[in-house]
Amino acid sequence: MNRTTHRPSATVHGYPRQGPDRELKRAVEDFWAGRSSADQLLTTAADLRRKVFQQLADAGLGEIPSNHFSLYDHVLDAAWMLGAIPPRHLAAAQDARPGTPEHTLAVYFAMARGTEQAEPLEMTKWFDTNYHYLVPELGPDTAFRADPGKPLTELAEAKLLGLTTRPVLLGPISFLLLAKPAPDAPADFQPLTLLDRLLPVYAEILDALHTVGAEWVQLDEPVLVQDQPPAVLSATARAYRDLTSATRRPKLLVASYFDALGDALPLLARTRVEGLALDFTGPAAANLPALAAIGGIPDKRLVAGVIDGRNIWTTDLEQSLATLATLLGLAGQVDVAPSCSLLHVPLDTGRERDLDPQVLRWLAFARQKVDETVTLARALSDGRDTVAAQLAANRAARASRSASALTFDREVRARAATVTAQDTHRPQPYPERAAAQQARLNLPPLPTTTIGSFPQTDALRSARAGLRTGRIDHAAYRTRIEAEISEVIAFQEKAGLDVLVHGEPERNDMVQYFAEQLTGYLATRHGWVQSYGTRYVRPPILAGDVSRPAPMTTHWYRYAADLTHRPVKGMLTGPVTMLAWSFVRDDQPLADTARQVALALRDEVADLEAAGAAVIQVDEPALRETLPLRRDAHPDYLAWATEAFRLTTSGVRADTQIHTHMCYAEFGDILPAIDDLDADVISLEATRSRMAVATELAAARYPRAAGPGVYDIHAPRVPGTSEVTDLLRAALDHLPADRLWVNPDCGLKTRHWAEVRPALEHLVTAARDLRTTLDGRR
Repeated sequence: MNRTTHRPSATVHGYPRQGPDRELKRAVEDFWAGRSSADQLLTTAADLRRKVFQQLADAGLGEIPSNHFSLYDHVLDAAWMLGAIPPRHLAAAQDARPGTPEHTLAVYFAMARGTEQAEPLEMTKWFDTNYHYLVPELGPDTAFRADPGKPLTELAEAKLLGLTTRPVLLGPISFLLLAKPAPDAPADFQPLTLLDRLLPVYAEILDALHTVGAEWVQLDEPVLVQDQPPAVLSATARAYRDLTSATRRPKLLVASYFDALGDALPLLARTRVEGLALDFTGPAAANLPALAAIGGIPDKRLVAGVIDGRNIWTTDLEQSLATLATLLGLAGQVDVAPSCSLLHVPLDTGRERDLDPQVLRWLAFARQKVDETVTLARALSDGRDTVAAQLAANRAARASRSASALTFDREVRARAATVTAQDTHRPQPYPERAAAQQARLNLPPLPTTTIGSFPQTDALRSARAGLRTGRIDHAAYRTRIEAEISEVIAFQEKAGLDVLVHGEPERNDMVQYFAEQLTGYLATRHGWVQSYGTRYVRPPILAGDVSRPAPMTTHWYRYAADLTHRPVKGMLTGPVTMLAWSFVRDDQPLADTARQVALALRDEVADLEAAGAAVIQVDEPALRETLPLRRDAHPDYLAWATEAFRLTTSGVRADTQIHTHMCYAEFGDILPAIDDLDADVISLEATRSRMAVATELAAARYPRAAGPGVYDIHAPRVPGTSEVTDLLRAALDHLPADRLWVNPDCGLKTRHWAEVRPALEHLVTAARDLRTTLDGRR
């Protein structure tokens, strides 16, 4: 490539899908509810894509991506494009005529959400983010077939606007390694063995894109930033040797993000792909010396991810320019980009009206990150003087944040500095605690409970909106919350659950609710980010030192406990999840922030115990997802993460039972850390994986109580009593009955009462029936 003639350009890997007012969420849910047609949904989606294409072009991007949009999930889209559709999902759409939009969407959403007849694909976390992807199912008999309709359609839509886009596809190695064996596959089957069968399908798709004018295609290979064995690296080399040998194809840009490529970097550099897209932020900054060590990639294009695509702070543009100046000497062509897709950040700070304008200057959402990317590209191509005003504003914003009183609290830091090892350990061993807790709680074998939240009803949403707009006052809102709690408690008593919850009607989100009551946090009004499907969250912004000015949950706990003689759980979100599901500060180590949050939550645990709570659940669903992608970083992370949990929970009496909950991640490789939490009971997602975690707990000889989930709450299906019984029997094959709890996979917030009532009744019936078959009782 000729370095002297190329002008650095700006691009992005992808952009938020939902629309400024979450139009996509509403359109999809209207279709599910039968309020709109397939054609109406697809028209809305096309309109959203057109607006994003035009917005990115108007912002000054030199190259715009396509095929990053999705109705539900981009990994699901990849499975569809490759023909990896389980037969049970094809059968679920028999009522629709094949080839019609109705049939396509029926099969697609059956894979995503399941039907009464067909379980959905398993769901898990996308690397160390809070985005969930659907896990493709593959087996020895999987017959791939190319269906490039979606990327071709989006390419054509952009061409109507005069734009030639760069289609983004999940790469073949990542697709196979992110997949799992189908339920009927042999126990030793590995999806990577299908590579030779898959590559011709990718070649066919690349040919189709080339035929209609695609100049570049991006193949995402994020699995290569993880520690991979020689067999995977060899397969990668073979895959890109075969794909680049085709005579009819676009130029290939292989992209990675979230960490450094390690051994995969020199391997990809030796292939004939025309470009690499690398992350140079956070731990991925190690890509820079690694690139220099191999002599750069003088014959390739480099898309340099120098803007953090996962956090919301303004970029240090001067530092990014320094990085780019070095990279100019290491590649034949350098273009500027965020580190990854902007899917992981909200859309636009310009819509926030409740935040201090001074604070808004510190923040960059997706739209602002595009502007930063364009500014850096202009500085490289036309000189720094052309963007002098933007650089000056950037320096001023960063200086304002550093000097702000919001970021520093002397008392918080002094308290954190006094924490000792005694503060992070319960003095009694688990067997002694378990005996004391059973004497206090007197629970039956296979005790039943739920994870915490109950359905958010229309009346509750209306009341919350009314309070926000001033239509109702705090007294009326409080009355509505109390009514919801009363209904939840009454239902649980009638259904026969053993340990109850108050249902969390006062909580808009399990992190945001607490963030709004802690110092150091900021809340947004429009900062929505996709978690999965049509589930969007508004991660709070952790900007400063954290403390708890007043109790946060005890009032609602007391109200619920006074309605029943059965134990009611106090419900909290753990310190690691409070960090993982927020946009965290980047000006101090995460371990320091986690300790501050843990101390604030420790105070809340103490208040709940004083209010009479015999069971307190501190959820840590993010413990696994926040695990660094490289193994050499695991010990340090797990040490401070588990310490933060124990600091939160270790101040209670022996007869106070501590629960925790985790969901939708692979837990097998962190079971020693889960043990190190020293929780009395842990509940885990297990339904879609058919109790795989129970096998892992048994293999690790997990010594405390566990509740592997028996009701998949991320799908509308209502499991029958026999289905729940089968799952419990599978769990009992691995876990002792005196330490097995019965519960759903996760909270019930996203489900409807019409689903929740029968599902929980079946859960209780299954547990009661199995109790009669146990040899003994506690």
